[in-house]
Amino acid sequence: MKFGMNLLLWTGELSDQMVPILETLKNMGFDGVELPLFNTGLDYAAWGKRLDDLGLARTSVTVRGEADNPISPDPAVRAKGIENTKRAVDCAQAAGASALVGPFHSALGYFSGAGPTADEWKRGVESMRPVAEHAAQAGVVLGLEAVNRFECYLANTMADLTRFARDVDHPNCRVMYDTFHSHIEEKSIPDAIRVCAPVLCHVHISENDRSTPGQGNVRWKENFDTLKEVGYDGWLMIEAFGLALPELVAATKIWRRMYQSEEQLARDGLAFMIAQYAQRW
Repeated sequence: MKFGMNLLLWTGELSDQMVPILETLKNMGFDGVELPLFNTGLDYAAWGKRLDDLGLARTSVTVRGEADNPISPDPAVRAKGIENTKRAVDCAQAAGASALVGPFHSALGYFSGAGPTADEWKRGVESMRPVAEHAAQAGVVLGLEAVNRFECYLANTMADLTRFARDVDHPNCRVMYDTFHSHIEEKSIPDAIRVCAPVLCHVHISENDRSTPGQGNVRWKENFDTLKEVGYDGWLMIEAFGLALPELVAATKIWRRMYQSEEQLARDGLAFMIAQYAQRW
């Protein structure tokens, strides 16, 4: 098992100001970090070297929006979505990230006013196949994310997401599991993890209020017991949000500070994950 911290708690874009934070995370005992890949114009190869020097492994995360929605009826918009996700894959490869995760199967925060249609599902699958092929060439695994109904509508549950990945039918197109979204959408946490287990590649550890893991209402025992049951041994990546990301406020709905400090959240979250791991694995 590897323990990581998503950098979206601090920033949506890597900069020199993040270096002291990265050093702190390493000193806390984190194995790696999750890099936001929203600005694909940065020198990610240089960042990969800096992270190597710090001894931090990494994964990466990206999203799509209305302007590059992979399920849009407009072929030009879908093409832009494919292009932008391929570019994010290239950035992940340059940074030495093993995976690119997130809800990039469709637009985050955009709604049609109804559930997904058969045509939207088909367009999403067709858009993802060339991305998966590109990811295979780059040596990057795609970890698609099921997101709650208030943030997207294509895939809200792990059963739906797993079906989507199976329809894409490519070994580099897999799924990730997020404790925050499952807390909202799933009838059964064990069943949600079991259904996706054959294609599961990544886990976000996220509290029900997006704050410090272990200090809220997520059914942690069910989550960790079932991850152990299915033999999961990849990344446990804390994902929490503060007020640093105005570009994601519309989707994440974070209006208030719900922790003492980012350092407190990271330290307590890591201790919580390690304690849960020690009890089971």
